[in-house]
Amino acid sequence: MMETTDDKLLREFFSDHRKEIADNGFSRRVMQHLPDRYYRISQLWSLFCFTLAIGLFFYLDGLQLVLATLREALAHMLESGATEMDPKSMIMVVIVLLYFGYRKVCSLV
Repeated sequence: MMETTDDKLLREFFSDHRKEIADNGFSRRVMQHLPDRYYRISQLWSLFCFTLAIGLFFYLDGLQLVLATLREALAHMLESGATEMDPKSMIMVVIVLLYFGYRKVCSLV
């Protein structure tokens, strides 16, 4: 598209006579008072998904499956000769895993 002489004159005029207006924090105050719609929608969606996941976990007997898997892992570990494991090390592993799980759940909410 060809640029006309009027467009060039207008651009030059406005670039030569450009004046900055003091904001004095106006833009920041306006942005703080705008509703953050997408944040609320994402929070509601996360809460819905988390609630659904917890509901399905208990509905599908997830707790029983986790406990059965832990029992099998412990039995396999004892059968394979890992009886020399230090109980303090196992406690530390469980504490670390619980901590990471807790942090993950807290970051979702």
